[in-house]
Amino acid sequence: MNIGEAAKASGVSAKMIRYYESIGLIPEAARSDAGYRNYGAREVQILRFVRRARDLGFPVAAIQELLALWSDRARHSADVKRLAMDHVSALEQKITEMQAMADTLRHLAEACCGDDRPDCPILQDLSGD
Repeated sequence: MNIGEAAKASGVSAKMIRYYESIGLIPEAARSDAGYRNYGAREVQILRFVRRARDLGFPVAAIQELLALWSDRARHSADVKRLAMDHVSALEQKITEMQAMADTLRHLAEACCGDDRPDCPILQDLSGD
């Protein structure tokens, strides 16, 4: 199948497929005599794997590790679990940071009258005054 068909089958855009190939996340596709990329079922399966990992927020480096573990039949599931739990910790840290940002903005918005006057505690805070 061509790159458009692989994109449709995997849920990964053609642009992202080219990008993933360029950074070595996925192997370069075989080429036809005319130079067009040619994908098979295995490549689509890899693309689906990458798509699901991206949907779960894994960074590219972790996806490379996960792909390596996925293809290694002698892998230890403990290595996969470690990657997943490291990612959970990172997500929880981001959630904490984002909740703090939301709390701060909510507090500033509550302090703003939101009327026709120019005084605004939100802008005052952002300016550092």
